[in-house]
Amino acid sequence: MTDTRRRVKVYTLNEDRQWDDRGTGHVSSGYVERLKGMSLLVRAESDGSLLLESKINPNTAYQKQQDTLIVWSEAENYDLALSFQEKAGCDEIWEKICQVQGKDPSVDITQDLVDESEEERFDDMSSPGLELPSCELSRLEEIAELVASSLPSPLRREKLALALENEGYIKKLLELFHVCEDLENIEGLHHLYEIIKGIFLLNRTALFEVMFSEECIMDVIGCLEYDPALSQPRKHREFLTKTAKFKEVIPISDPELKQKIHQTYRVQYIQDMVLPTPSVFEENMLSTLHSFIFFNKVEIVGMLQEDEKFLTDLFAQLTDEATDEEKRQELVNFLKEFCAFSQTLQPQNRDAFFKTLSNMGILPALEVILGMDDTQVRSAATDIFSYLVEYNPSMVREFVMQEAQQNDDDILLINLIIEHMICDTDPELGGAVQLMGLLRTLVDPENMLATANKTEKTEFLGFFYKHCMHVLTAPLLANTTEDKPSKDDFQTAQLLALVLELLTFCVEHHTYHIKNYIINKDILRRVLVLMASKHAFLALCALRFKRKIIGLKDEFYNRYIMKSFLFEPVVKAFLNNGSRYNLMNSAIIEMFEFIRVEDIKSLTAHVIENYWKALEDVDYVQTFKGLKLRFEQQRERQDNPKLDSMRSILRNHRYRRDARTLEDEEEMWFNTDEDDMEDGEAVVSPSDKTKNDDDIMDPISKFMERKKLKESEEKEVLLKTNLSGRQSPSFKLSLSSGTKTSLTSQSPATNLPGSPGSPGSPGSPGSPGSVPKSASQTAAITTKGGLVGLVDYPDDDEDDDEDEDKEDTQPLSKKAKFES
Repeated sequence: MTDTRRRVKVYTLNEDRQWDDRGTGHVSSGYVERLKGMSLLVRAESDGSLLLESKINPNTAYQKQQDTLIVWSEAENYDLALSFQEKAGCDEIWEKICQVQGKDPSVDITQDLVDESEEERFDDMSSPGLELPSCELSRLEEIAELVASSLPSPLRREKLALALENEGYIKKLLELFHVCEDLENIEGLHHLYEIIKGIFLLNRTALFEVMFSEECIMDVIGCLEYDPALSQPRKHREFLTKTAKFKEVIPISDPELKQKIHQTYRVQYIQDMVLPTPSVFEENMLSTLHSFIFFNKVEIVGMLQEDEKFLTDLFAQLTDEATDEEKRQELVNFLKEFCAFSQTLQPQNRDAFFKTLSNMGILPALEVILGMDDTQVRSAATDIFSYLVEYNPSMVREFVMQEAQQNDDDILLINLIIEHMICDTDPELGGAVQLMGLLRTLVDPENMLATANKTEKTEFLGFFYKHCMHVLTAPLLANTTEDKPSKDDFQTAQLLALVLELLTFCVEHHTYHIKNYIINKDILRRVLVLMASKHAFLALCALRFKRKIIGLKDEFYNRYIMKSFLFEPVVKAFLNNGSRYNLMNSAIIEMFEFIRVEDIKSLTAHVIENYWKALEDVDYVQTFKGLKLRFEQQRERQDNPKLDSMRSILRNHRYRRDARTLEDEEEMWFNTDEDDMEDGEAVVSPSDKTKNDDDIMDPISKFMERKKLKESEEKEVLLKTNLSGRQSPSFKLSLSSGTKTSLTSQSPATNLPGSPGSPGSPGSPGSPGSVPKSASQTAAITTKGGLVGLVDYPDDDEDDDEDEDKEDTQPLSKKAKFES
């Protein structure tokens, strides 16, 4: 549809009494079978979807406001508004509504009889229109009582509003106000206060237009100064005329626009400062006042945006070095207010608004302003920047990346923002908190775009880590050169907590960019210095940062943590905390519990081998004992990868307490297939097999070599005669010719008895478990899912001597799993 008369914006009133835009479309009226009546239909102009389907109820009060608005309530707390592009379209739909309700289209509101009893309704309808007392000083009390008695009844409110409107009664009341003030008639002024307040609660646009006109609005405010509940009248008019000055930073040539700005400011002041806080019952009676302000702001933004000369002059003076500081501050404050008003626009209009500002060069202008010394100017510039970032972060990112090609790092807009965050002089760091939130929005991949030609995430994060990250981490690195923070005052601690919060966000969302930065710059070690801070919140921020890293379960991070012994500051903090049951205690225990529950093997081994003596006495939680148990199970599997198969046979009740070995075919079957199954994968190339195993075992092997070198040297053979002995964790898997797999020790002692060089049983060297190498490789020991044909051998005394506390040998299941 191209008919602009029918083009409307649909608004709904939210719980905060603010209008939410629901979309733009074209309105029509017609009979809807489902609703059994004439209805208003709005279809979206973008995709034709139904934005609104509302039956024109004969008893609903519809209001026409400002010639282009129709407002009504669908339910007790659900208000709707249609804002028409053209007055003709509004009049057309208004006629349809009045036709359904049997009203004269000349009225601005239809009557609502829903809340009245039948008797009251009959009485009111049979009576003529409301007759107001003559507007005289002696009858002010009578008028006040009439207004108060009319408010509870919707029909009486309607009649009172029509009477006030038709007789020009408000202007007569305001003339009496001047008389009362001149005579200092306080009683009369108190009555006028009640009358004017009651007129506000009539919630009628036509009355507001009279009251808020240039000639009347100050007198209306004057009436509202004389609240009977106050001993002295307020001085609102004095504030508006003397204190609140209208500064025309750029001359406004349009008198209508200027008048609209004055009116909106004063009406906003009435709503926020003059009128008493409405009760629950009065809240809905002021919805028209909210709407009046809202749509005034929309109109102001539209009129300013269309004035190209105005905006051109504004940005020219903002960036002109010759502009004095006071003038620049006024310009920035105006621009801030302008952006605040833009929040009332619907999305497509807000798009156009910010595009206009972008084309005018708002971001380079902000860069100039943020480089100034004036704190108030910088604060206003920060607010403007926040509007831009929250609305369109991609626009800001694109600007700073283009800027980086021409300017040095230290004058980039984003680095200026970081510096202002770091250098915030406010003891509570209010500005820094706001700026940190903006930075987080800018580096959040969730709002970054991906197109066919480029990925914003890749480009911007690469730029950020190259040009900006060093500025962000500078205060952290400067304060953690020793074993404890160099400066530990409250403001510094707050700032570092903010930096850590942003870095923690990066760890969660930036993957390899932040990983490279943390490992290359040794950031985690520097962060953990803050565990020694006297401020618990900062120590917890540092711990949270490490917890986020551990939560990723990334072996690159784990190796870095183990290599640098980065659990030491955490364990120290835990021991220094003593027996106090507080947040620090719980957070540290939770970190170790996570490692235990998730069975992070490398970290489990590292913690137990290095810190068990410090932690073994902690018995009020089972976390550390559980970690030790995990570690022992891990070491047991590492010593004997085939232990799981023995357990599976035990579960199948096939194990007997006597020495046994395997038939030739079974032994060869184990040599060909079993190890492949244990590795949890099919046959792979030797290079892949070695690589995978080294990746898994490398952290543990380095640790073992450092801490138990002697034990490792003595026990380099993978399969020992004694099941209780330990193997070296540093081994690799390699494939011989064909499909046969052998386990090969990395040590040179590969020809010892029992080594993979001589395929023997899990028994001791020379035991009956040894079989000739030439044994047949065919095996027929599987039936429908079970092992059969395991051969019993006589007990072997030598085995019993060597394995007093363990099972004599280790039968293996085909389904045994290799666990590192």
